[in-house]
Amino acid sequence: MTSNPNQLDGDIERARAALRAADALLITAGAGMGVDSGLPDFRGTEGFWNAYPAIAKLGLSFADMARPDWFRKAPELAWAFYGHRLNLYRATVPHAGFARLLAVAARKRHGYFVFTSNVDGQFQKAGYAPAQIVECHGSLHHFQCSEPCAGPIWEAAEERVVVDEAQFRAVPPLPACPHCRALARPNVLMFGDYSWLSERTSAQEVRLKNWLHGLKQARANLTVVELGAGTAIPTVRLKSELAARDLSGTLIRINPREAEVPPGGLGLRLNAAEGIRRICEGTDA
Repeated sequence: MTSNPNQLDGDIERARAALRAADALLITAGAGMGVDSGLPDFRGTEGFWNAYPAIAKLGLSFADMARPDWFRKAPELAWAFYGHRLNLYRATVPHAGFARLLAVAARKRHGYFVFTSNVDGQFQKAGYAPAQIVECHGSLHHFQCSEPCAGPIWEAAEERVVVDEAQFRAVPPLPACPHCRALARPNVLMFGDYSWLSERTSAQEVRLKNWLHGLKQARANLTVVELGAGTAIPTVRLKSELAARDLSGTLIRINPREAEVPPGGLGLRLNAAEGIRRICEGTDA
C-alpha cells in the first residue's frame, strides 16, 4: 500500500480483478462510509464538537456523551443527542457508491453480506437486504427499554423525537417503552453499556456466520471490500481481516488515512465514494 499514483493505479486494477473474480462479496464499513453522504465525521474531539457545538460548550467528547447513564441523569439532553442523529439519518440520502457497489454485489453467484459498525441504517436505505446486514453496534432505528424490562426491541419508524436546537434539549414527551412505559433509549451499544439488548445483532451475526460457513464449504472465491473503518475501534477491520484470511479471500481496504493492510491485501488511500467508483469501473457494466 502506498500513496504513489502509479502504485495506486496498479492496486485499483488488482482490486477490479478481485471484484470480477469474486463469487461472493463481504462489504464491511465504518464511519467513513457515511461521510460522503454528508454525515458528520466524529473523528477526534474537534470533529465531534464541530458537529455538536452545544455539546462542545459542555466540554464533552463523543465518548463522554455516548453513554447510557445520560438517559437517567439528563434524559432530555440524551434524547437531544440521539434524536438529532436519528432525524439526520432519516433525512440523509446515501451517496451513489452504495448503489454502485450493490449492483456489483447482487450479481455474485453466492451473493453478499454487509458488516458495519454504523448505526445509521444507510445500507438498508440504499436497498441492501436487511437479512444480509450485521449492525455490530446496533441501530438507531430501533429502540429498547432503558431499564431494561422484559419487553422486546422495537422498530422506531413511528417514533418522533423533536429537538429544541436552541436549548439542545428534546421536547417532551420523550420516547417510552410500549411494554412498561419507562423511558426508551436507542438499541445501540454505547460506552460503558451493560443494558444494551443484543438479541437483534446476535441474530444478524448468526446469519453472517452461516453464510461464511456455506462459502467455505462451497470453496467460493470471497472478496472483502472494507470502507472507512479506522483503528480507534478496530471491530470492522478485524472482521475484514479474519474473513479474508479464513476463506483465503482478497481484502480491499479503502481508507484515506489508515489504508495499511496485511500481506496479500490491497490498501487504497481514497474516500469511500471515490474508492467504490474507481474499483467498480469495468465490473458493473
